[in-house]
Amino acid sequence: MPDLEIRNLHVNAGDKQILRGVDLQVGGGEIHALMGPNGSGKSTLANVIMGHPNLEVTEGEIIWGGQDITEAATDERARMGLFMAFQYPVSVPGVTVTKYLRTVMNAHRAARGEDPVSLKDFRKTVTEAMALVKVPEEFSRRYLNDGFSGGEKKRMEILQLALQEPKLAILDETDSGLDIDALRTVSEGVNTVAQRQGSELGLLIITHYQRILHLVQPSHVHILYRGRIVKQGGPELVTELEAHGYGWITDPIDAAEAAAV
Repeated sequence: MPDLEIRNLHVNAGDKQILRGVDLQVGGGEIHALMGPNGSGKSTLANVIMGHPNLEVTEGEIIWGGQDITEAATDERARMGLFMAFQYPVSVPGVTVTKYLRTVMNAHRAARGEDPVSLKDFRKTVTEAMALVKVPEEFSRRYLNDGFSGGEKKRMEILQLALQEPKLAILDETDSGLDIDALRTVSEGVNTVAQRQGSELGLLIITHYQRILHLVQPSHVHILYRGRIVKQGGPELVTELEAHGYGWITDPIDAAEAAAV
């Protein structure tokens, strides 16, 4: 049974329909890439999986670990093992990275019925995680994402991934705005965390480009177009998109409806 199962998902943002019947399954240890042109609904899918309050599920289900979480709150989903790295991480002036990370860690420990982490154990855990994903230790004394470059913000997201050890990580255009060196650093961090967790961590990488998928290689590739997944396959789809772009993508349902008129 897949850890995440999305069944016939229809989603509106205000009066506009964005997703029009998405079906998707992601299991532990699998790396899935969700690709598609701008405006196809990729970020909407990421946000609705995490329970964004401004998105309305009008039809379908989101199943996590066999449990229907379609109506669950975002914090509840996070405590159940879902994690999302944002395309545009927000800055939080006045809150240090250390304070934020310890608050998040203790929230997850409380959900498991554990006591708050001791300061000694917290420092050891954070230091090890920073070394693992190559985040400078000086980051811990800065305010969260305040004055960070785009690459530094994305590295902070991967540090949180390493510390939280979720069961499913959604990376929403983590490659956006990164130069090749920053992209390589972030990708190495993702691969390191995935290898450390072995078969337990599922990854859903949402991207418009192909370059990150040469560094974090997917086992499954899905193409989202106009709110529906219209093509699925393996890594060969990445090569096909590099060769031809998105111009050859069509929606078979729309084509069938047009032919019937």
